[in-house]
Amino acid sequence: MKQKIENLNKYRFLMMELVKKDIKLKYRRSYIGYIWTLLEPLLTMVVLTVVFSTFYGREDQLFPVYVLTGRLLYSFFANSTKAAMKSIRQNGKMIKKVYVPKYIYPLSSVLSNFIIFLLSLIVLVGVSAVLGMRPTPMLFFIVVPLFLLLVMTVGAGLILSTLAVFFRDLEYLWGVILMLVMYSSAIFYDIKMLDAPARMLVRMNPLYLIIENFRNAVYGDPIDQYALLVSAAVSFLSLLIGVLLFYKKQDKFILNI
Repeated sequence: MKQKIENLNKYRFLMMELVKKDIKLKYRRSYIGYIWTLLEPLLTMVVLTVVFSTFYGREDQLFPVYVLTGRLLYSFFANSTKAAMKSIRQNGKMIKKVYVPKYIYPLSSVLSNFIIFLLSLIVLVGVSAVLGMRPTPMLFFIVVPLFLLLVMTVGAGLILSTLAVFFRDLEYLWGVILMLVMYSSAIFYDIKMLDAPARMLVRMNPLYLIIENFRNAVYGDPIDQYALLVSAAVSFLSLLIGVLLFYKKQDKFILNI
C-alpha cells in the first residue's frame, strides 16, 4: 500500500495534466466554454421544475432547489462513470507505448468531472439565495455526502473501466442502468408520494441516500443516520472491490485494448 501511495505521488503531475486535458476537451469547440458548466444545470433545472411542478401540482417555492440538488449529484455520477469506463480503451495507445500506472486514467476522468461538478454548485448557491434560503450550521455537513459520492464514483469507475476492457457491450448496458438509477434517485419527485414498498426500493439506492443527506444539509434538516451508514458502507465497499478488481486484471489490459 505504501508503494502504491508513493507511486501516486510520483505521477501526480501527469494526473493533473490529464485532468486539465479532460476539462479542456469537454468544452472544446463550445462558444460559451466553461460558462456552460453553470448554464446547463440551470436550464435543466428550469425545464424539470416547470414540467414536474405542473405535473404533480406542486407549489413549493423551494422545489427548484430540490430538483437541482438531485440533478447535479446524479449528473456527476453518470458522467464520471461513463468517462472512467472508456478511459482505458481510449488511452490504449499510450498504455502500449509508455509505462504509466493504469489507474491514473479512470481516476483522472472522475477527478476532472468532480471539478466541473464543484464549479456547477455555484448555480445551487445562486438559486438558493434567490429563493430566500439561508445557510444553517448543518451546511458544514455537506462535505460528508460529497466525499462519499466521490469515493463511490471512483470505486464504480474502477470496476467499470476494468470490465469494459473485456466486455465492450457494457457501455450500452450501463446507459440503461443509469436510466434506472436516475428514476430511482428521486430527482424530481418526493418519495413520500410513493407507497411503502416503492419507498423501500428507492432507499436501497445508495446514490439516492447520498442525495438525501446532501439535501438535508442544504435545507438545514437533521442527517438521516440510516442513509449515512448505508451510503458510507456501499461507497467504501465499491472502492475496495474496484481497487482489487483493477489490480487483478490490469496486466491483461494490453491484450484486449
